[in-house]
Amino acid sequence: MSHVHIVTDSTVQFCTPGFADHHAFTVVPLAYRFAEAAPRESTQLTTEQLFQRWSVGQPAPQVVAPSAEQFAAAYGEAARRTDSLLSIHVSGKLSATVRQAQAGSGAVKGRCKVEVIDSLSISAGLGALVEIAVLAAEQGASLEEVVRQVRAAVPRLYAVYFVETLSYLAQSGRADPAQAFLAEMLHVKPFLTLEEGEIAPMEKTRNRLQALEKIIEFVTEFTAIRYLAILQGVSGQPSDVQQVRERLEAAYPGRRWPVLTYGPALATMLGPDALGVMVCEDEVEPE
Repeated sequence: MSHVHIVTDSTVQFCTPGFADHHAFTVVPLAYRFAEAAPRESTQLTTEQLFQRWSVGQPAPQVVAPSAEQFAAAYGEAARRTDSLLSIHVSGKLSATVRQAQAGSGAVKGRCKVEVIDSLSISAGLGALVEIAVLAAEQGASLEEVVRQVRAAVPRLYAVYFVETLSYLAQSGRADPAQAFLAEMLHVKPFLTLEEGEIAPMEKTRNRLQALEKIIEFVTEFTAIRYLAILQGVSGQPSDVQQVRERLEAAYPGRRWPVLTYGPALATMLGPDALGVMVCEDEVEPE
């Protein structure tokens, strides 16, 4: 019997360098619709291209989930090679992708088992779950066992972000515009968390140095880390990223942590110059 095939979406980012080049899985792309005279969608948008558009005054795009038909096509293609599919996607509170995946799964009903999991995460958090699933499937785990491993990891995903402004989160409908305006007036630096699948303000910091210290403090509370990624924007300060990386590598000798430029879906909520970390805690602490 063929091993379990994993399906995910294009918000995924991986903590392991080169992971996508060495493992087989399917990525169903989200699209980005701009409010132009002739609205069009793009599935190839990069974070850099998004901010180039913003820099000339264009509004943020609408992030468009894949359609049920796209998922049906992806599942149908995979069902030619396997009878077990696990579909893991960006948080259902950030996108309709999970709902569309569930709707599309009916296309292969009766000839292929499909499990759909809401990651309650995005970007590297989603990537950590996909890595866990793909590696388990390659080792011959059953669909039930792969699902168990992924579901066990979901509550062990954590992420925090430091942003210069709440305006992007407010524009995406995930923060109170009045709260965003007040933060601007007071010149405070918002600190965000990903909690139960939603990005929300957690606390305020007075400056970037304090924010960096909070990121480091957040991570070093974990004694057992399976995956960790440092997430940066396209216009962040390299010295900040380097400081966080060096401090974390000193705290966890022998381990190096990847630095990823977050994708456009997350960028529409964080803006161009956020800095954050995603942690996937290990299930068993080392002795």
